[in-house]
Amino acid sequence: MRENIREKLAVLPNQPGCYLHKDKNGTVIYVGKSKVLKNRVRSYFTGANDAKTQRLVQEIVDFEYIVTSSELEALILEMNLIKKYDPKYNVLLKDDKTYPYIKITAEKHPRLIVTRNIKKDKGKYFGPYPNVIAARETKRLLDRLYPLRKCNTMPDRVCLYYHMHQCLGPCQFKVTQEQNQDIVQDITKFLSGGHQEIKKDLQQKMERAAESLEFERAKEYRDQIQHIESVMEQQKMQINDGVDRDIFGYSYDKGWMCVQVFFIRQGKLIERDVSIFPFFDDAEDAFLSFIGRFYLHKNHPKPKQVLVPVGANVDTLKQLLELDVHIPLRGRKKDTVDLAMKNAEIALQEKFSLIEQNEERTIKAVEQLGQNLHIETPHRIEAFDNSNIQGADPVSAMVVFTDGKPDKKEYRKYKIRDVKGPDDYETMREVIRRRYKRVVRDQLPLPDLIIVDGGKGQMSAAQDVLENELGLDIPLGGLAKDEKHRTSELLYGDPPAPVEMDRQSQEFYLVQRIQDEVHRFAISFHRQLRGKGAIQSELDKIPGVGEKRRRLLLRHFKSVTQIKEASVEDIQKLGIPSPVAQTILNHLNAPAEEEAEEVEE
Repeated sequence: MRENIREKLAVLPNQPGCYLHKDKNGTVIYVGKSKVLKNRVRSYFTGANDAKTQRLVQEIVDFEYIVTSSELEALILEMNLIKKYDPKYNVLLKDDKTYPYIKITAEKHPRLIVTRNIKKDKGKYFGPYPNVIAARETKRLLDRLYPLRKCNTMPDRVCLYYHMHQCLGPCQFKVTQEQNQDIVQDITKFLSGGHQEIKKDLQQKMERAAESLEFERAKEYRDQIQHIESVMEQQKMQINDGVDRDIFGYSYDKGWMCVQVFFIRQGKLIERDVSIFPFFDDAEDAFLSFIGRFYLHKNHPKPKQVLVPVGANVDTLKQLLELDVHIPLRGRKKDTVDLAMKNAEIALQEKFSLIEQNEERTIKAVEQLGQNLHIETPHRIEAFDNSNIQGADPVSAMVVFTDGKPDKKEYRKYKIRDVKGPDDYETMREVIRRRYKRVVRDQLPLPDLIIVDGGKGQMSAAQDVLENELGLDIPLGGLAKDEKHRTSELLYGDPPAPVEMDRQSQEFYLVQRIQDEVHRFAISFHRQLRGKGAIQSELDKIPGVGEKRRRLLLRHFKSVTQIKEASVEDIQKLGIPSPVAQTILNHLNAPAEEEAEEVEE
């Protein structure tokens, strides 16, 4: 344990508050809260922890804490700090999805739409529908049943919807406010749980139409009844009082938690939300924090009531959410909470094998790689590769792997500026110099390991720049390939030597993935530049041909080859003067020897 941490642990207060764990770069990597700061923070550094928590502790080099006057204050502060710092070990706020609503607009001639944005525009909103497909199917059903306007902008004449009896045609015929309001009231009644009554009314109309031998009309009513049954009655589980509720259940094991949320709308279970995540606090505290963030920071709409299982801190949730929060002890509501708990347990067990496989391939492989190299776990690995063809268009590329996974937003491309000819060592010097000069200047996070695609020469060039020019001490490895251009070995040390790794191990597969990815990225960038260069070398160097004329020529003739075969008259038809057209043809059809000499010059 670090001395600064030991000293801070000794003076932690016995009060509620929040704590912020930091890594070697001073970055906040975890935010937590506790009723008693002294006990909670000490628990990370004393006693036995699971492997997941041990990985967190290994990265902690310092921590801060903020004392609050109550547990509720600590919970609110925790949520705000997580939103501010977005720590990598706090994963509960990654999902920022919003749920769709069905809306009746407040226009003169209302429309029915599906939207994710709630505005104060006097429109009527119904939902949320956690499943967007369910929202769209419900809207499609209502479009068949009720003839509201369908067009976004009023057309000049009636459209197909009018002829299908799904629109009253306000674009051409007079539709009164009373007619629109009657339809709006029917839709409101339908979406507020009155679809059974609507279905019964349609049943009676169908029977009357059949008795009158209007079989086509009877078939239309029958189809509408079937649509209602298929859309509105797929889910039979319901609580008959019609109150909108969210029902929470959770299960936890091995430092992971699954929370299931059942959405009850108009008394019916319409969808559920499943979240599986690691946690580092007490299970009850983690569950409490999840619910708080679920509503306050993830923009989930609040229902009339929230049901939670026994053991949840109801008083704190009521104050935090300003909602009716209840623990049912009997009846249908308790059965539904129990079902949410059971679903959470099943989902957690089903996911464990996938989670463990993913960890085996990523973070555990990174840990083992660090052990093989005798360095700290390289959470951030930056890898470089060069690409050129006989020195033409030399480029370099960098990829970043964070905890064993590619972090594509951190990838970088480099056009080589100073190196002439195919000199891989000097190219490596330039790109390493440019990359880490900027890292130092802008105080960007340093990698835990640098890997260059190449052998001892590339390693030596990179090491010289890092140590002698920039004064950086970062572990550096090199990747060598076999005769089939596959990853052969990882070189490391001074002098560089092959690192012993089982070729069937996950850490070897990780190194292989890194080499393949950086090579792919460098090659794709090089091809991109070569493609641009091929066009530029042929057309952009011709006097009188700028960007506009180049595009005009390629758009019309499709390729440089077809331009060569064209006549002056063909080019003139594009509005290009005759002297410029002749210059283009002279340049493109020049002998190869002259062209080569010009390129060399």
